[in-house]
Amino acid sequence: MRISKLLGERLKDAPANATSKSHIFLSRAGYIKQVANGIYTFMPPAQRVSKKIQDIIREEMDAVGGQEVLFPVVMPKELWDLSGRYSAIGQELVRFKDRSQHDLVLGMTHEEAAVHAALGTVKSYDQLPFMIYQIQTKFRDEARARAGLIRVREFLMKDAYSFHTSQEDLEEYYKKLYDCYFKIFHRMGMKNVIAVHSDSGMMGGKVADEFQLLTEIGEDSIVICPECDSASNIDVATSQIPENDHIFGVKQEVFTGEAKTIDEVCSNLNKQPSQIAKAVCYAVIGDENKVVIAFLRGDREVNEAKLRNLVGSDIAIKDLQDSGLVKGNIGCVDLNVPNSQVFYDKSLEGLESFVTGANKEGYHYQGVSITRDVKPEKFVDISKVASGDRCPVCGAKLLVKNGIEIGNIFQLGTKYTKSMGLSVHMPDGSTINPVMGCYGIGIGRCIASIAEENCDEKGLVWPMSVAPWHIYLCPIRLDDPAVKEKAEWLYKKLTAENFEVLYDDRIASPGVKFTDSELMGIPVRIIISPKTLQSGEVEISLRKTGEKFFVKEESLSKKLDEIIIY
Repeated sequence: MRISKLLGERLKDAPANATSKSHIFLSRAGYIKQVANGIYTFMPPAQRVSKKIQDIIREEMDAVGGQEVLFPVVMPKELWDLSGRYSAIGQELVRFKDRSQHDLVLGMTHEEAAVHAALGTVKSYDQLPFMIYQIQTKFRDEARARAGLIRVREFLMKDAYSFHTSQEDLEEYYKKLYDCYFKIFHRMGMKNVIAVHSDSGMMGGKVADEFQLLTEIGEDSIVICPECDSASNIDVATSQIPENDHIFGVKQEVFTGEAKTIDEVCSNLNKQPSQIAKAVCYAVIGDENKVVIAFLRGDREVNEAKLRNLVGSDIAIKDLQDSGLVKGNIGCVDLNVPNSQVFYDKSLEGLESFVTGANKEGYHYQGVSITRDVKPEKFVDISKVASGDRCPVCGAKLLVKNGIEIGNIFQLGTKYTKSMGLSVHMPDGSTINPVMGCYGIGIGRCIASIAEENCDEKGLVWPMSVAPWHIYLCPIRLDDPAVKEKAEWLYKKLTAENFEVLYDDRIASPGVKFTDSELMGIPVRIIISPKTLQSGEVEISLRKTGEKFFVKEESLSKKLDEIIIY
């Protein structure tokens, strides 16, 4: 490829909204171009990276028995009604009508399509197990698109679906895909990838794992034990919380005026956040009149994923207007809210002298006892793990790190096959609903994650396995006929030998060419100049290490074969 003909440009400055390294460098180097919020065009270099990632995925999916398919982007409402997800999923699912006023959805995931593909086709146990996969564009109307390709609305994804006669067979195959995913990510050049237990969310099922690239820019919080190596997404992580002191106080109502927040109440009453019981209120999606109230210690944060699973529906922060609740003064003593569900976090267990709202403007109670004055039926785990909490397995102090989710796998059970009526005949004459697993990898997120992990202050540093081109052919002084002739000859020679070459055929200064080659992250730079012509050599520079050396022209192809290994 001649850089003079390459669509896109290298930029000195990043877009104003770019904060992550991957967003900055992918934009500046001409890999991606924003079309709308959370929607990007993959320019030719990014498309080449994407294709190499897809090739790796296809090779590994085929190696574990995968069959590639292609599901439709648009599906009828009826298909999603069968699974129950048409009404269960909120605004992320794009719904629309065609010219016949038929209700359709834009695919954000394809479990329904996978089951539909098997309906009427898969009838007997001896057709199982099997796995089908696709690489497909999807759309999710994400409310918080950010960080370039890390969180988008339109995205390219590999999703796979396996069907089994038993849970045991699914678990065996699930382990195979678990190992396969590590192989895929390592082949892409990612090093700091870990698997963590996760929440299955809208996908359903009880077992799920995420594959996370640990990086500061990551939007997910990962709880890791440095001793026993257990790891979980914070949505499902548990911990040992230091036990409360069980010292009883004397309950009394106190005037707190305008103090509403935890910090304000602590300052007003000279208390610590761990001595406060705070309330967080939610509405239930689909039943907005219902109120969910979560009480927890003031130094803890609500884990909405855990709370959502307890409620059994999606939830959203409640607007307290017309609810009868007094914002900033909600308390757990004599609380009486119609059509409500109240949960008490385990952090309150044994807390016998704490502050809580008095359920009226300007007042709180202090000296409240959880066992004497509140008497919850039970305590539940609805708070986020914090750094310094103890591991529930070995007791070591837990760490909370950031990660980018690049893949996930789920044991779905019969959630979709049962609701959509897929059954197979067994040897004894009975019928069963096949047990499903599903397995996803985000292509764009992989590009961004590789870029996050493989860059420096000058730009990208692509691993050899996914680099858009392996060689950046960089002639200096192209206005010199001898240099131009040699560069053209070498470009044609290397291309004929199936080397992937980006040829900088511009008449530009060495500084401009070197800057662009480093920004784009091409692994090998070959320099031709009047000086190298005199010696019959070329200068090779390696982007990753900065190593430079000279090679005779007649030995160049052999040397490149030694360098370009992945």
